[in-house]
This record gives sequence, structure tokens and C-alpha cells, in this order.
Amino acid sequence: MKFHVIVGRGAAASKTALLLAEDGERVRMISRTGGGPEHPLIEKVAADATDTDRLTQLTEGATTLFTTAAPPYHTWPEQFPIISASLLTAVRRTGVAYVMLGNLYAYGPVDGPIKPDFPLAATGPKGRARALVWEEAAASGVKVTEVRAGQFYGAGAFSVFSLMVQRQVLDGRLALVPQELDLPHSYSAIGDTARTLVAAGRDEQAYGRAWHAPTSTLSVRELAGRLAELAGAPKPRMEEMTERDLALLAFTEPFWAELHEVLTKPGHPFVVDYSETEKILGVGATPVDDVLQEMI
Repeated sequence: MKFHVIVGRGAAASKTALLLAEDGERVRMISRTGGGPEHPLIEKVAADATDTDRLTQLTEGATTLFTTAAPPYHTWPEQFPIISASLLTAVRRTGVAYVMLGNLYAYGPVDGPIKPDFPLAATGPKGRARALVWEEAAASGVKVTEVRAGQFYGAGAFSVFSLMVQRQVLDGRLALVPQELDLPHSYSAIGDTARTLVAAGRDEQAYGRAWHAPTSTLSVRELAGRLAELAGAPKPRMEEMTERDLALLAFTEPFWAELHEVLTKPGHPFVVDYSETEKILGVGATPVDDVLQEMI
């Protein structure tokens, strides 16, 4: 029986663990809280990923180490190097295959559809932190691949859409959104992201490069409208947040100050090309309504 280790316990980690377990493969989930889904083949362990010796011990004998872990948003530049160094050391010590979940920040501002071979040209601290994690792993000589996802949506997602649109729409309240309401934007479903992680981990040709999780591209107003229609909620009321709104909120919570770096350029759609993932790894995008219905 194959054995895999997953570092993290969020929606993507949990869905990945369930996909593997449902295929009859044993999974050990590692997080500080020891959380995760219930399944006879899923073992949940409370441990800190920065404890390299403990992480190494827990990874011994595994086929694949998946990591979906990320530190608090505003601490990425300081904390990501620490976490990633520990993970990479454990991978080196055990010889396990390494599958990383990343995002699209590392590319920086891009015109046109983003492809996985685009240069990692981000200059902001969060984008550079994500780029360095991949660059160091790719240059280390270990067997590694990265799946880069867009903004998450779907059951269990934690994102701008889930935090600032989903509940407000379902409750019939005004949604204030820090992005342009009618520009095309690529969203990654949690389930599609997990399926891409599993497919990349199993395919030898996936290693040594990055892949894009499948996305569905529509404006946030369109996505909110489809959510409301499926849920029988009122037509969404939405407004774009201003720079002043974000500046004021930054006094109350560090998260808000961090959004400036990753907001898309005004007037520019944010579109992802995942055609290679579909063609080579065989993973496509789940229809938007199916994802939203599961979420509801």
C-alpha cells in the first residue's frame, strides 16, 4: 500500500487526502492542530513543520510529500523561508517525491493568459517569497513539482470570494470587494486543485516543472450572480472597495495592508492558461454551477 504525507489541514489538503485514501492509499496529515477529515486510511498528527527532525521522522517511508501549508498572510516574507527550508531538508533526508501547492503571485503583473513557463517576475515581498520557495526547491536536485492555483472557490475555500462575497450574497447583504467587479478573473475549485496535486504526484513527467490548477474564468459579479441564482438568494448587491477603504481597514488587521501587492492592474483581466494540465495530466475544470452547488 502506498503511503503519502500531507503537510497542512485546509480544504485543499483535506480533499487531497480523501482522494488518495479513497483510492486505497494511506495518508498521514501533519498540522499544528492535528486536524483533517475522517477516514480509516487517514492518520492525523499534530506536529510543527518547522521541527525538521520530527518532520523527517514522520515522512520516512512515504512515496510522496505534499505541502499545502502557508504561514499567516502578512508574515510570508519572514516565515515562508523557514517552513520551506524545513520541508526541503526532510525531502532530501528521506528521498521522497515532493509536490508543492503554490499560487500565481510569483509571476507578478502579467498581460494576457498566464502560462506555467512564464518568468517569476514578482517584485513585491509576497510574490518574491513564493518565487523563492519554488526556485530553491527546483535547484536543489530533489524530485519536485508545483501546482499553482488561482483564487479558490468551492466547499471549504478560504479566499477573497469566500470571505467577502459568498456569505454576503447568500444572506442578501451588500458585498464590498477589493477587485474590479466586471473584469474576467480565473478561479480554481478546491476539488480541481486537489485532483491536480494527486495527478502531478503520480505522473513522472510532471516533476521538474510547475503546473496550473484548472480554472474557470468569469467576473466576480457573474460568479456571485450564479451563486445567488442557485441558492435562491436575492440578486447580489456589490461595490468595489476603494483605496481609502483598504487603507482604513489596514489599521484594524494586517491582512488588508497586504492586498495592495496582489491586486490586479486596473482594467486588466486576470486569466490563467491550464491547457497543459488538461492535456498531459488529464485534469480539467469542474463546471462552475457544480462547484457552487456543492458549496451551497
